[in-house]
Amino acid sequence: MSKRIFLSSPHMSEEGYEQQYVQEAFDTNWIAPLGTNVNEFENELAAKVGVQSAAALSSGTAAIHLALKAAEVGEGDIVFCTSLTFSATANPIMYQNATPVFIDSDEKTWNMNPEALEEAFQKYPEVKAVIVVHLYGLSADMDRIMEVCNKHNVVVVEDAAESLGGYYKGQHTGTFGDYGVFSFNGNKIITTSGGGMLVSNNEEKIAKARFWATQSRDQARHYQHSELGYNYRMSNVTAGIGRGQLKVLDQRAAKKKYIHDFYKRELGHLEGITFMPANEWDRPNYWLSAIQLTGEVRPVDIFEALEKENIESRPVWKPMHMQPFFEGYDFVGKGTSEQLFENGVCLPSDTKMTDEELLRVSNVIKGLFLR
Repeated sequence: MSKRIFLSSPHMSEEGYEQQYVQEAFDTNWIAPLGTNVNEFENELAAKVGVQSAAALSSGTAAIHLALKAAEVGEGDIVFCTSLTFSATANPIMYQNATPVFIDSDEKTWNMNPEALEEAFQKYPEVKAVIVVHLYGLSADMDRIMEVCNKHNVVVVEDAAESLGGYYKGQHTGTFGDYGVFSFNGNKIITTSGGGMLVSNNEEKIAKARFWATQSRDQARHYQHSELGYNYRMSNVTAGIGRGQLKVLDQRAAKKKYIHDFYKRELGHLEGITFMPANEWDRPNYWLSAIQLTGEVRPVDIFEALEKENIESRPVWKPMHMQPFFEGYDFVGKGTSEQLFENGVCLPSDTKMTDEELLRVSNVIKGLFLR
């Protein structure tokens, strides 16, 4: 069996930056719960993306949850959410006993459609928050989305879990809304093995999020809790991994783009294949290279052909409004997200891949089209 090619696996720096910070945590015995690495990871990431403050948390999901809590989303409140995303985007709405309304995608961006968003506001004028996703590292059209949201005076949470290192008109994704969320899950462009970050220019809200994330422990000699709390803080060890990974973020984004361009060069001429949209204002991090199929070759054909060669690939996210758990909630749009799901394939985008491995993937796919 040929060597396994993964969709997107962890990639530690060749320089060993991560080990240096983790060793420091061991040498000082600051293994858990907090410490210098946590504080500095927050400061360094905030500086990297250009925001005032950040809170290092156990996951991106936890970050979305605390963003909604900070936005005072509660029982019965309506939250608009991109439908074409992973369930971690929508689940925190349910944690707060709120009601999701799912918004369709725009063909030009694969992300939230501003026109569908405006239509949703007409249908549901009383909205507490909007969660915008930057899918696979592609930026949503933030100018148009923020214009709509500002007109309706609603809190915006950017789920930039997949887009760290990506830009919209020269500004980092995750920094346009009231809150931004990043993920450091093992498959992301950089990883802490598991973890996330909540960012905002509202330092008071981030301080409150840190308080909630440490079990809402009051400033008292004894253990006292006046609010509901959560065990959501990142450990000092994993934050050390994050600090090292942050040093190679730009290298990883450059390799992700190289992978995307390689596939486009090898496969872009095949009839029935189109690639992720390119917009002049978007500088993606190309976390995953995704294609759409419009001919006789279907996604399942590619999945099965690659599996036979020990190569991992995945479907595009199944939209939230199509999920059994969320099927009872409203959806606004014309079904673009459904088409993207039905025709979509995420190709292996592991930053450790060699040209030989990229060609191996490409040749399997070309074989399906040329037979």
